[in-house]
Amino acid sequence: MSQSTVPGNPLRRNLLVGSAAAIAGSITAIGSAQAAVTTPAKGKPAVTHNIITTKDGTQIFYKDWGAGQPIVFHHGWPLSGDDWDAQMMFFASKGYRVIAHDRRGHGRSSPSAAGNDMNTYAADVAALAEHLGLRNAIHVGHSTGGGEVIRYVALYGGGGRVAKAVLIGAITPILMKTSDNPDGVPPEVIDGIRTAVVGNRAQFYKEFSSGPFYGFNRTGATVPMGVSDNWVRQGMAGDIKAQYDCITAFSETDFTADLKKITIPVLVLHGEDDQIAPVAGTARRAVKLLKHATLKTYPGFPHGMATTQADVINADMLAFFQS
Repeated sequence: MSQSTVPGNPLRRNLLVGSAAAIAGSITAIGSAQAAVTTPAKGKPAVTHNIITTKDGTQIFYKDWGAGQPIVFHHGWPLSGDDWDAQMMFFASKGYRVIAHDRRGHGRSSPSAAGNDMNTYAADVAALAEHLGLRNAIHVGHSTGGGEVIRYVALYGGGGRVAKAVLIGAITPILMKTSDNPDGVPPEVIDGIRTAVVGNRAQFYKEFSSGPFYGFNRTGATVPMGVSDNWVRQGMAGDIKAQYDCITAFSETDFTADLKKITIPVLVLHGEDDQIAPVAGTARRAVKLLKHATLKTYPGFPHGMATTQADVINADMLAFFQS
């Protein structure tokens, strides 16, 4: 296990990913590989509207572009696969097949009054991976999605299905403060989130996204309203019951045993100014439980750094993928 610290500004100038040339290249790559979106894996029936139906009848929406080694992106709470726009465009341009799903009850997936827990989330991902015939895949998870990645890899990642994993601002090994995790988030803070979601989730999402999520509440920060508005758009597209239940899933699930089971290489990326999943209680503990982990922390970077510092995060992931 190795560790390095990367200097950086909490609000880098670049909210987009790469250069104009890279974006143009990604558009070309996506356009030339559109057949991959509608052409099923060998021996599988055609899929319309990029939706699979799970055993309990829940419909899971996904995006699937390009060809090459697959990268599966797992979003945070209460967002959708759209939160990975910067990564999807960048890695498609680098010759990867990029896949992002909307967790049950989130985004364009169907409302879900049940199954809003990590075991079911992981089973949904397993169903999607099986449907798409994914092998040697890289799984990337942000925040709640990081927990989803770890549970999925621990339960279903064997047999050559998963090659590597990346955790970005992840909730692992457990987010909430406990006697074993004194640096975790206090239970009363989690309860406050529950109350705010039930009371007026639209207002809470607006304040959350324009405040601590991206570090926009820090002195001197400039708030790009498009970034905050897009966060709220994604959150409000989902089902309130599923999002409410997910608060318990992301705050109280203990991934300690899962982390100990994982033998593939894992890159752990975390902002040192993460106000949502503080680094001391999450990333610094998680790497001690993983067998083959590399930790990179970033001074001043916030929880949502995959968006606000996409140029740095994407470059570091690419280097890991190619190593």
